[in-house]
Amino acid sequence: MAAAHIVGTFAVWDYVVFALMLLVSAAVGVYCAMSGGGQQSSQDFLMGGRKMTAVPVALSLTATFMSAITVLATPSEVYQYGAMFILFTLSYSLMVFVTSEVFLPIFYRLGVTSTYEYLEMRFSRAVRLCGTVLFIFQTVLYTGIVIYVPALALKQVTGFDLWGAVMSTGIVCTFYCSLGGLKAVVWTDVFQLATMMAGFLVVIIRAVLLHGGFSVIIDDSQKGGRLNLWDFDPNPFKRHTFWTITFGGAFVWIGIYGVSQAQVQRYVSCKSLNHARTSLYLNLVGLWAILLCAVFSGLCLYAIYQDCDPWTAGLISAPDQLMPYLVMDILRDYPGLPGLFVAAAFSGTLSTVSSSINALAAVTVEDLVKPYISMSDRKLSWISKGLSLFYGAVCIGMAAIASLLGGLLEAALSIFGIIGGPLVGLFSLGIFCPFANSTGGLVGLFSGLGLSLWLGIWGQLYPPYHSEPLSLSTAGCNFTVNPGGQNWTQSLVHSPLTTKAALEEKEYSAQLVDGWYSLSYLYFSPAGAITVFAVGVIMSLLTGGKKLKLAPELRLMKEDLTCYCLYNIFKQKAMNHGGELDLKKCREIGLGTNNPAFCSSELDLTQRKAESNISSIFSP
Repeated sequence: MAAAHIVGTFAVWDYVVFALMLLVSAAVGVYCAMSGGGQQSSQDFLMGGRKMTAVPVALSLTATFMSAITVLATPSEVYQYGAMFILFTLSYSLMVFVTSEVFLPIFYRLGVTSTYEYLEMRFSRAVRLCGTVLFIFQTVLYTGIVIYVPALALKQVTGFDLWGAVMSTGIVCTFYCSLGGLKAVVWTDVFQLATMMAGFLVVIIRAVLLHGGFSVIIDDSQKGGRLNLWDFDPNPFKRHTFWTITFGGAFVWIGIYGVSQAQVQRYVSCKSLNHARTSLYLNLVGLWAILLCAVFSGLCLYAIYQDCDPWTAGLISAPDQLMPYLVMDILRDYPGLPGLFVAAAFSGTLSTVSSSINALAAVTVEDLVKPYISMSDRKLSWISKGLSLFYGAVCIGMAAIASLLGGLLEAALSIFGIIGGPLVGLFSLGIFCPFANSTGGLVGLFSGLGLSLWLGIWGQLYPPYHSEPLSLSTAGCNFTVNPGGQNWTQSLVHSPLTTKAALEEKEYSAQLVDGWYSLSYLYFSPAGAITVFAVGVIMSLLTGGKKLKLAPELRLMKEDLTCYCLYNIFKQKAMNHGGELDLKKCREIGLGTNNPAFCSSELDLTQRKAESNISSIFSP
């Protein structure tokens, strides 16, 4: 693979802006560690004392979603395939609604610290351990890649020191996670989200001014076929359609927001159920804003390089380098602004990695230490901090391993979604099927995981035929000499992935494998989830699941639904029977500090329900 062409180098002010971002992030960690009496217990460290409010948690949820891979890869996706990616706004909406109404009420009512505690309450310790191990595996692998891949892309285009970036971000992130715990993670996420948005907006504003205005970019994108938003083809083998993005994408993101520790840990740390729900919906607005910025950045890329594709021309060696190339191309005469974009990209890295480290420490303490070793809460707090240091080092080490993986990086990234689908199926089985037992859960989990891994791995080895980018051109390139030293004497109009050799290779691959290997990657997650659910139901019924007596707190109840709460309030007001009192109670519960986890951890589930009035005030 050819080396990328370095458009420009960082100036002093660019390094100053990047260093300032790291310094502020570290300072926030120190402040959170020292304020409010410090981290006195493992709950303070891992859950922020369960007193977090909606707005910072919402911003943290959004920042965690927006990794550096999002900053670099989403605009590249739009540049190559078009703006259909904007339809993820619909899948985000479905995800937030399902998470708020189905998963959040149960996790919040039970007062869990680790999401996988629910699996032991509902099934068995073996099922819980399986969920924990799967989470640790996918998170460590993904986090290492999140650290390394953006650093590599930025280094090859800007000349930014690769391992200096990897080590500095990894060390700073580990430092404030280990010192300040969840509070530090949440508040640094707020700062980092602001930095990321600033980086996006600087690039967008400069591109719009350079290209003659917003309408010109939209018009050029329309002529180039990039505004291909509506494709209702039900073919499951097409890479992106309305159906694959909306419904397949919803499953993928429910796996992240609904059951993944990194996200669940934030909203269950809120001081009330209302704050937790509000954080999810505020986060939805943030997701829409980020996606809009990323998609429009991709349209800016196309408008500027529609006649001279840097990839086809050999100026970059991978699509992820398109955004750094654009930044250095249009902002190199403005010292500090390229540094702001790089700070934005690495803010994405910091927010994702810090969330992962904190979540890894939480599940290790709750799932692998506390059930087997009895110790004081003070000692658990120190163990949590030590685990944060340990996982920080592991993630940096994983970044080093990622540098040796080469072409396997894309396959490794897919595992994040492939594992999430079966876990969604497992949690859904427990929530919706009162007869589901441990045997059904285990057999279903391994069946769904096996199917999604099979589809994912073979799908990477034999990519779908329906995945060629839209046409790109080098007809307008003005080079006297290209990076390879050859004169440009003719116009080239083709897509970098649709050369004759590439097409022949894809045709050959299609002959080797069955059509199911060409299933859209967004359907891997629902395929795994549905398999777990179906197999789990069948196995549970075959192994005596109907005899299972399940505590009502472990499954979704009508009192958990927002619509049922509103129905009762309006019903009582209409009947003039205590409606005003219940409405007042509803507001108190929503806004007060009533996190059920403040109940003694020794209470059993029945007692916990009796003492918590979150749901009982809505009973008929």
